[in-house]
Amino acid sequence: MTFKLNSGARLLVLAAALAAASAASAQSAGQWTLKVGVNKITPKVDSGDVSAPALPGTKAAVGSDTKPVLIVGYGVTDNISAELHLGVPYQHTISGAGAIDGTGKLGTVEALPPTLLAQYRFFTPAAKFRPYVGLGATYAYFQKARGSAQMTAITNVGGQSTTFKLDNKLAATLQAGLAMAINERWYADLAVTKTFLKTTVRFSTGQTQDITLDPLAVSFGIGYKF
Repeated sequence: MTFKLNSGARLLVLAAALAAASAASAQSAGQWTLKVGVNKITPKVDSGDVSAPALPGTKAAVGSDTKPVLIVGYGVTDNISAELHLGVPYQHTISGAGAIDGTGKLGTVEALPPTLLAQYRFFTPAAKFRPYVGLGATYAYFQKARGSAQMTAITNVGGQSTTFKLDNKLAATLQAGLAMAINERWYADLAVTKTFLKTTVRFSTGQTQDITLDPLAVSFGIGYKF
């Protein structure tokens, strides 16, 4: 036995199906997301001087680096979410600045900055574009710091090779971003974060240097909603 729907009934069935699909795609509360992309970190350095007996005005500049990033998200409500940013260490080149500008590469250091953010997402989950803002914390973990011959020449003339390390720090992070839906599951995402990070460099010679890094990060990724 077969049943035929008249045109009015078919329209009602189609409307119900579209409503169900819309509700499914719009749901954000309780939804997990996974995003993979690239992230460029550029320190905005305000360097203090290396303590005596270094030349007064001995400062440092820190270069940028780009690495892949993995971001896990969870929808607490339709508009409030949480994100955890993970990835591999970024390698930053340290160069002379101030009175020693032009001396070249002083060393390198790796930084691993896992970040946890609480976000507010504007508009409804079904919107094509969803701008958002975030606030959270970054833990800056520094490793594999290596000094060059130039660093030794500046901090320990005629002595043993100078080594150094940076204090690990917990710092506040602000975020602004825009997510664009590709379909019900996939989306593209562009975000900018600003971390307010100050740390201290400690040299094997006993000298120290306070430095504000305040890195600005720009990331782009493709995400999937589970």
